[in-house]
Amino acid sequence: MSTAALETVRWDLEDGVARVTFTRPDVHNAFNARMIDELHGVLREIEQRDDVRVVVLTGEGKSFCAGADLNWMRAIVDFGFDENLDESLRLFDLMRGLYEHRHPTIARVNGATIGGGMGLLSACDIAVAADTAKFSLSEVKLGIVPACISPFVIKKAGEGRCREFFLTGDRLTADRALEAGLVNKVVPLDELDAAVDEYVTKLRTSGPGAISICKQLIRDVPAMTMDEARDYTARCIANLRTSDEGQEGMAAFLEKRKPAWTAGDER
Repeated sequence: MSTAALETVRWDLEDGVARVTFTRPDVHNAFNARMIDELHGVLREIEQRDDVRVVVLTGEGKSFCAGADLNWMRAIVDFGFDENLDESLRLFDLMRGLYEHRHPTIARVNGATIGGGMGLLSACDIAVAADTAKFSLSEVKLGIVPACISPFVIKKAGEGRCREFFLTGDRLTADRALEAGLVNKVVPLDELDAAVDEYVTKLRTSGPGAISICKQLIRDVPAMTMDEARDYTARCIANLRTSDEGQEGMAAFLEKRKPAWTAGDER
């Protein structure tokens, strides 16, 4: 997808870090159909690149993402069932694409994160939030539910907490989001970039192939029986130990040197 054609998202790649920014600050980076399509396309393009090591998502201005755009929601009200179903499937596919992305993903939560924004946050591997950020799953206040994002939020925070958050629609502080497991770290806003960069540094020192397989393990193993997990995990580690990356990583450890994938990395 051509960067010049993008209207709602921008992204750049520097030193292996793809930074994706929602660019609708006038509506608190709320998403509409175009933003869903553009973001999905950008994430697919980034996933195909071997020169990407980490993906960072954030919002321009004071908000991360305020969920669905009001004008888009007004239009959807007049849609029939089939049109609503199509829009909902596109949103789910975006969340799933982010959740299953082969590169590690970090949500840089600079401000308000509401409704669908909570889905984007939850689909990321790691989330770092400013202490001023606010969070809410407020769909029930509109007579709807956080349907398409629910698999990802529930995986992130667990059923017990989501019963409270989904049913009440309460506004959460950053500290409450941290306690609930929605975010991994909370820092003052002026320390947000440094905190994100700390995670970037840690992720860059790990084997990129190993990280991708780790993400698959986390997704797949919980649904397996012990017999299924026995075969799957044994084959997984056997494949990695005999792979080029695994051989290099183990050799570097034994030879007390940095592995090849950190070459040129001064972090």
